[in-house]
Amino acid sequence: MSLLKVSGLGKSFGGVRAVDGVHFELAPGELLALIGPNGAGKSTTFNMVNGQLRADSGSILLDGHELIGKTPREIWRLGVSRTFQIAETFASLTVVENVQMALLSADRKLFAMWRRAADHQRERALALLDQVSMKAQADRPCSVLAYGDVKRVELAIAMANDPKLLLMDEPTAGMAPKERNNLMALTKELVLDRGMAVLFTEHSMDVVFAYADRMIVLARGRLIAEGQPLAVRDDPKVQEVYFGSGKTFEKAV
Repeated sequence: MSLLKVSGLGKSFGGVRAVDGVHFELAPGELLALIGPNGAGKSTTFNMVNGQLRADSGSILLDGHELIGKTPREIWRLGVSRTFQIAETFASLTVVENVQMALLSADRKLFAMWRRAADHQRERALALLDQVSMKAQADRPCSVLAYGDVKRVELAIAMANDPKLLLMDEPTAGMAPKERNNLMALTKELVLDRGMAVLFTEHSMDVVFAYADRMIVLARGRLIAEGQPLAVRDDPKVQEVYFGSGKTFEKAV
């Protein structure tokens, strides 16, 4: 059964068709990688699912709810969270306060200014940090954390609304190989434990092949291949369009 069903998705900017009839489905408990060369339409597709861009045509269904026309906050309320290519946290707050701020928003109390973040659901925040192995650093300011640890905090923040779907935009960008593997292994554990789905964009092919259950490949706004990583790797169209000049996946990873 599909959690996310995208069909006929289209978006133009001026005379340029950035996304043209893209379709795919995503099931609970599945990690789906969205890849393609620069200008393929990955970010546009990603941002339409998140509500930052509105599609010109098509449909994006989450558990039967149409997402097109909804704001990012409305989509977040339906159970869609997101992490960013550059991790976004409040550097002046402690690790646990960052997660408590997310819980305040999830509980619709973000603007209740008489309540400090430090007073709100600390135990629940600590439990989320424990899931990402950051509980021991709960009372440290985010400003002093290593970048890999900041990405873990961002993941805990993303879990605050108990998402059905997690969108990860270049989750391992700027990370060393060991940090990349640790973060994606942790994400895989969360997917299995929570039964949520993950749609992620990624340039590191080693990450894609190690952790994606399936891949979809875009080129010039169109879907050119989808399936399990090894099958997609051997697709001649993907080899030609995604890499070009005879370069293969084997040489890229």
